Amino acid sequence: QLAESGGGLVQPGGSLRLSCTIAADISRRNPIAWYRQNPGKPREWVASITRNGDINHADSLQGRFTISRDADRNLVYLQMKNLKPEDTAVYYCHAPLINAWGQGTQVTVSS
Repeated sequence: QLAESGGGLVQPGGSLRLSCTIAADISRRNPIAWYRQNPGKPREWVASITRNGDINHADSLQGRFTISRDADRNLVYLQMKNLKPEDTAVYYCHAPLINAWGQGTQVTVSS
C-alpha cells in the first residue's frame, strides 16, 4: 500500500528527495506522515500532510525538510536539504488512519 524510494548516500550539506508511492484506493482519503528510525532508537516523527494539504514538520528539523503531496500521482514527497550526519536513518511513510507503513528507505549522510 505504501512504498518509499529515493534514499541513498549523500554528503553533509547535500539534498535528497524521498518519495512515497501510495496505493490509489487509499491515497486521496488518508493523511500521510514521514518517520525515521535508527537501530535501537524509537521511531521519530518527521512531518505530516493532511488530505487537504495542511502540513506540519518536526521543530527539530529547523526548516530543512519539506513534505508535499502530488495527489494526481498518488505521491507524497519529503524534500531534505542541508543534510547532517544525524539525519542518517531509515525513513518510513505512514498512513495513520489505516496504520499502514512502507518498508522504509535508507538515508546515509556521510563524507
